[in-house]
Amino acid sequence: MGENPNVTLRIDFENGTRLGPGKAELLARIAEHGSIRAAGAAMDMSYRRAWLLADEINRMFREPSIFTRHGGKSGGGAGLTAFGTELLALFQRMEAQARSINAADIARLRDATNPAFKSDAG
Repeated sequence: MGENPNVTLRIDFENGTRLGPGKAELLARIAEHGSIRAAGAAMDMSYRRAWLLADEINRMFREPSIFTRHGGKSGGGAGLTAFGTELLALFQRMEAQARSINAADIARLRDATNPAFKSDAG
């Protein structure tokens, strides 16, 4: 059959916070674009939503993951701290490992799916 299903990872921490593909993508887009606003736009997300998620990511861990620069002559911007870069790399590695370790089982489930069924549950 076709290509493997998308496998994503979500980590639910004891304090109620979560780290999943959305926050990981926001981190990656901030690193790519150098701006929370541009990262949000690249994800079809409002600036307010992107900023709130960035703030949540920064409060989830003992060290901030995202730094911001206020505007001025060179303009504002944002980027990842050393910990933010490490966090993103760790998440991406864990997600890749989950895909790799479970590849045979995922393929088995893919082959067992009913191609005529289309979910309307979003």
